[in-house]
Amino acid sequence: MTPLLSMAAFALASSITPGPVNVVALSTGARRGLGVAMRHVSGATFGFTLLLLLTGLGLHKILARWPGLTHGIQWAGVAFLFYMAWQLASDDGAPRPEKSRRPPSFLSGAAMQWLNPKAWLASIAGMGVYASNGDTLLVWRFTALYFVICYASLSCWAVAGTLLRGHLNEPSRMRLFNRTMATLLAASALYLLES
Repeated sequence: MTPLLSMAAFALASSITPGPVNVVALSTGARRGLGVAMRHVSGATFGFTLLLLLTGLGLHKILARWPGLTHGIQWAGVAFLFYMAWQLASDDGAPRPEKSRRPPSFLSGAAMQWLNPKAWLASIAGMGVYASNGDTLLVWRFTALYFVICYASLSCWAVAGTLLRGHLNEPSRMRLFNRTMATLLAASALYLLES
C-alpha cells in the first residue's frame, strides 16, 4: 500500500465511523435539513483539520509537556457531549419554528471537534504515524487529504439524516430518533471516560 493510500484509509476509517460529530450531523440533517447540517459539517471539518495541522506542527509537544491540559480538554469534551445528549433527549419531537432552538453552526461544529477526544486521538495518532519525522510538506499533504475525506464522510451522515427527514415527520418518531441519538452521544461520552 502506498503512503498516500494508507493516509487516505486512516482518514476514512476515523472520519466515517460513528462519533459525536457524526451523530450531530445525522441529527441536524434529520431535524433541520441538509443546508443547516452542512454548516455544521463545514465547521467540524475546518475545526478538525486545523487541530490536525497544529498537532503536526508541534501542538502534541505542548500537550506532552502539560498532561493536565489534555485531561482538561477530555473532561470538557465529555461534559459537552453529555450536554448535547441532554438537549436531544429533552426535545419532544414536535415541529417548531426554526428559531426556537439554535441549530448547530459552523463555529459550534469547529468547537465540537476541539472538545472531541476522538478528534484529538485521531490527530495525535495520525500525525504520529504519518508525519512523526516533522516533515512540514508531509504534514500539509496529510492535512489536505484528511480535509477532503473528513468533509465527504461527515457529509454522508448529514445526507443520511436528510433522507430520514420524511420518515421522522411525526413527533413520536422524531422523539424516538432524538432519544436514540442522545443515547449514542451519552454512550460515546461514557466510552471516552473509560478510555
